[in-house]
Amino acid sequence: MPFTPKTPAGSVPPGSRESQRGQAAARLASLDELEVEVEKLIAGGDGLARFEGIPLFIPRSAPGDRLRVRLTERRPDYARAEIVEIVEPGQGRREPPCPFFGSCGGCDLQHLEDDLQVELKAAAVEETLRRLGGLGEALPVRVVAGRPWGYRVRTQLHTSSDQGTVGVGYHSRRSTEVVPVDRCPVLVPELESVMSSLPGHLSENGPRRLDLLVGEDGALSTAPVVPGLPHGDVRLQVGDLDFSLDARCFFQAHHQLLPTLVEVTVGEWTGQEAFDLYAGVGLFSLPLARNYERVTAVEGDRVAARFAQRNARNHRFKQLEVVSRAVEGWIDEMPEKAERVIVDPPRSGLSKVVRTVLGARAPSRLTYVSCHAGTLARDLRILGELYSIEELVLLDLFPQTGHMEVVAQLLRR
Repeated sequence: MPFTPKTPAGSVPPGSRESQRGQAAARLASLDELEVEVEKLIAGGDGLARFEGIPLFIPRSAPGDRLRVRLTERRPDYARAEIVEIVEPGQGRREPPCPFFGSCGGCDLQHLEDDLQVELKAAAVEETLRRLGGLGEALPVRVVAGRPWGYRVRTQLHTSSDQGTVGVGYHSRRSTEVVPVDRCPVLVPELESVMSSLPGHLSENGPRRLDLLVGEDGALSTAPVVPGLPHGDVRLQVGDLDFSLDARCFFQAHHQLLPTLVEVTVGEWTGQEAFDLYAGVGLFSLPLARNYERVTAVEGDRVAARFAQRNARNHRFKQLEVVSRAVEGWIDEMPEKAERVIVDPPRSGLSKVVRTVLGARAPSRLTYVSCHAGTLARDLRILGELYSIEELVLLDLFPQTGHMEVVAQLLRR
């Protein structure tokens, strides 16, 4: 029998995939620039290219782009790069409509035609959910898009000061440097119209962050308080329900699509008791109160919780109780096998303690609303043994960016 030398423990056999990947990474480490072709868009909006199998993530690229890129970050199993030259543009690439797109970090995809954005983002979300969440190919998916420009009713701005001159705008991409802007075409006209006047209300010692929200009839709310700028609460109407809130509160920004978001999230199911976790000012809690005899809304932000309580009183929904506590501190009080639970967590997804209790208590219907495909995929994989997915609805609540909102309807097996 011929002698076969053993590979030392912990070493990588020559010619193996790991060895080839290591050699490619070493070659990539010696390069500053290279030419690549972009394969597709990934969740979050970056384009994906490859160097000898190693993924390269390239912001503001398009599928089919032939690019000369400069490496900005190198890791053993991936790298990031920025565009130096568009050698050959991919199909669907366009001149960005906003003059600030090259420097401002607020938008990711203005270089792509509007309809193509929706198509590519939906494909990226589905791929992420299947690859990381273990979801099957036959999963029913519906995509909903709305107005691609002039849609945002709220925004968060940043300020800077240079020798007495105050600038107001957005952070540049992957940086805290402020790019001053005097207009923003993704904002509703009533909000965009105040952009140019904001620096006149601010001093060098003013706030470094400014939140703006516009309500019905163009009423404006700003936070924190700045002399000369309105800072009270405003009213937003979603369907036939009114919501009071101010600029300190989180609220979905695409006002045109909010009725659809509520419709696909709340649905027509009815019953005795439902729970709305991470409830905000009551966007889902109020319509739930029409379908269930008792509704508990849990919200950790005290300002949002106070507005949720006010909104419940204004609509005389006595069956709706608002609990002003963090979901993680309240979750143990959720009963076994609740009829209905809606969760709308932050981008980080469900915390371990919330996932654990949901898995143990196993509500009959769990509706998961998410703006981050990766954390949603993680949570769906963990909860997958308990639930089957009836439907996924992808809503393009963030046109010109790489993000989509996902509503997953889960039914206990």
